[in-house]
Amino acid sequence: MEGVEPYGFCAAMSGTFLLSCLLFAAINRRLHDPYMDEVFHVPQAQAYCHGRFLQWDPMITTLPGLYLVSVGVVKPAAWLFGWGMLRFINLLVTAGNFYLLYLLLLKIHQKNKAVSGFQRILSTLTLAVFPTLYFFTFLYYTDSGSVFFTLFAYLMCLYGNHKTSALLGFCGFMFRQTNIVWAVFCAGNVVAEKLNEAWKTELQKKKDVTISSRKGSFSDLIRVLQFLVAYLVSPRNLVAFTALTWPYIVLVAVFIGFVFINGGIVVGDRSSHEACLHIPQLFYFLSFTAFFSFPHILTPTKIRKFLVSLRKHPVQYSIIAVISLFLIWKFTYVHKYLLADNRHYTFYIWRKVFQRHELVKYLLVPAYIFAGWSFVDTLKSKSTFWTLVYVVCLSAVTVPQKLLEFRYFILPFLIYRLNIPFPSLYRQLLELAFYVVVNAVTFHLFLNRTFQWPNSDEIQRFMW
Repeated sequence: MEGVEPYGFCAAMSGTFLLSCLLFAAINRRLHDPYMDEVFHVPQAQAYCHGRFLQWDPMITTLPGLYLVSVGVVKPAAWLFGWGMLRFINLLVTAGNFYLLYLLLLKIHQKNKAVSGFQRILSTLTLAVFPTLYFFTFLYYTDSGSVFFTLFAYLMCLYGNHKTSALLGFCGFMFRQTNIVWAVFCAGNVVAEKLNEAWKTELQKKKDVTISSRKGSFSDLIRVLQFLVAYLVSPRNLVAFTALTWPYIVLVAVFIGFVFINGGIVVGDRSSHEACLHIPQLFYFLSFTAFFSFPHILTPTKIRKFLVSLRKHPVQYSIIAVISLFLIWKFTYVHKYLLADNRHYTFYIWRKVFQRHELVKYLLVPAYIFAGWSFVDTLKSKSTFWTLVYVVCLSAVTVPQKLLEFRYFILPFLIYRLNIPFPSLYRQLLELAFYVVVNAVTFHLFLNRTFQWPNSDEIQRFMW
């Protein structure tokens, strides 16, 4: 950081934390008792803080990372100040996320000298208040800690500290088991970088300039995949990759051992978290990403570019549409929680959109295709190998989930958003304003639009 940028960063981070503290106080004045999943998390953390480490609530499905961190934070705070607030831990973690987001933007876009310090700070601020993540800052949930350790692992990977990255990946895994996928993603970054160097060398040898001029075409992808297979079957290359990524390999081996001993990836209540091949989750994620990235995706230039691509390749898009229709027909699942819990936004989206008519889910295919095309188009600055690694990890973390839950999209969205090129200042400001409005509406509904279920005296609240 040079010039006034450090002061701007400190001001943005301090201001965000101060406003978050004020909002935190307002929420805790209204919400004294544990709410939603806090009903399970809070007693479990309290048991750990009292040294009862063998006590476990069978309804909890994640590993005890959140509770172990809570012991390390709450116990000293209670000793020093005579108080301990479990929810406050996530507020502290969010300050760490703010710093990590800035460092990641700085590292990923370090070669782009056109990006100003103000733009970096603005993007950091925007991602720090990303609505789905920011909301759970104020509840005792695993999301903030999960994001913190995963982003930290990614940062260390980019700096080449792979043993540290794998250790942080293990911490992320202790918060949520599916974070093992992002540890694999870190290893994939290393492999993708080496593959990209080898691919460029291969092109120089052949003096083949036609591929770069047709980047993103189907034939280009086929040739890249052929090269990938040929490169990876070489024992020499496999040994080299193993030497580079062994810390992540050890972590994956630990994960496999855990799955074998545990009898599955889920701890506790497995009946409601059964894995399935829910391929439309990718379509939901693309829609989610398009919604929260509309200043970057829904631009006149991109729409014109998509229409040109559609006109040039009608057969390919027709095939994609047919495949999408088939996948929706055969692989759409509806979790019982989605239909039963009217406290979540997904309940109303499903009821008001997807349940309006049986054909609605098929009529959305053109929107999915545009969202998918825009998604790939915004990542064109990344290498083909990096994109392949990311898409594989995105699929691994979303497709097996039967429940449509926006919290599952937080990490893949953040990684996507960190890696796309910086938009214009106007679009950055529009994105930040949009996030602020969404947050304001969400917290207003959560705090002020309460309701009660029949035959229950408990106050219910709308939330992500």
